[in-house]
Amino acid sequence: MLPFLFLLRETLLYLVTPYRLLARAIRAESCDVILCQEYEYPRFDACVLLGKILRIPVFATFQGGNYHHNHIERFLRRQSLQACSGLIIASHTEIQRVQSHYGIPLTKVAQIFNPIDVKSWVPGDHELARSLLGIPDDAWVVAWHGRISIHKKGLDILLDAWERLCGDHPAEDLRLLLIGTGDGDAELSQRLKSISFRGVSWVDQFVHDPEIIRRYLSAADVYAFPSRYEGFPVALIEAMACGLPVVATDTDGAVDILAGGESDGGFLVPRGDAESLALVLNRVLSDESLRQKLGNSARRRIEMRCSTETVGKDLHSFLFRDRLEDRSD
Repeated sequence: MLPFLFLLRETLLYLVTPYRLLARAIRAESCDVILCQEYEYPRFDACVLLGKILRIPVFATFQGGNYHHNHIERFLRRQSLQACSGLIIASHTEIQRVQSHYGIPLTKVAQIFNPIDVKSWVPGDHELARSLLGIPDDAWVVAWHGRISIHKKGLDILLDAWERLCGDHPAEDLRLLLIGTGDGDAELSQRLKSISFRGVSWVDQFVHDPEIIRRYLSAADVYAFPSRYEGFPVALIEAMACGLPVVATDTDGAVDILAGGESDGGFLVPRGDAESLALVLNRVLSDESLRQKLGNSARRRIEMRCSTETVGKDLHSFLFRDRLEDRSD
């Protein structure tokens, strides 16, 4: 009985997609392409089948799937990936995984970064942001924002690094801004209570307004990104678009964004290494000219690779490359 229930559950994952309604909508909108968010889910297999029936090319993006496949997925996923028209992947590590695991040729993959509106995410008035948040002009401020997931986001490492940094600078006014909430709220709250961390301010809520997030980022001197696991970190490119220098761990996505190191706006440190994180944060915080140089480079990097105009052109070239090649012939 138990194997039957497992099989039924796995089958139901493929039946939740309303195929007939989806096909009707695709025809009604005269769609030229199906673009599926994330290829490591049953809906991707369903979209590839639907694309074959409708004779429409199917592409898919990578958003950080966890690859916990059931039995049916293990059987179908390789066939679906081989049959699709292409994959859009920002992380080079993920491109390598897809190539080795599924045998996908490089010609079928485009490395395109996630987009951000660089006209909305811009450097703000540093002094005004500090005034509004009640932060002194001479304080050293580190910012982080995102979902509170202690281990995955490396917040334990950030707090360990912060403790070291405060110990090295007992006379400095050090501030750590944490913005976000999530399933790790209780653990973070307990840790902040159990150890008397100096200068830590935690905004325990989902902040959806970019203007509010931008105010916190504009008040900071440097952005810390201590994650252990990522797909392609949007929070990181938001901070860089706001002209913040960054110190990030060498996690997936971050190594692509900061491929050029200082010339791309920041430094990479080993994952899980609080000492290295503290040392590099200290270096950036104590050197104003370095912060300015890194911040300018960070903004330029995002403008060049993540603007909606750049990503839009890259997507158009990839999604419609067959049509463009036919025209050139």
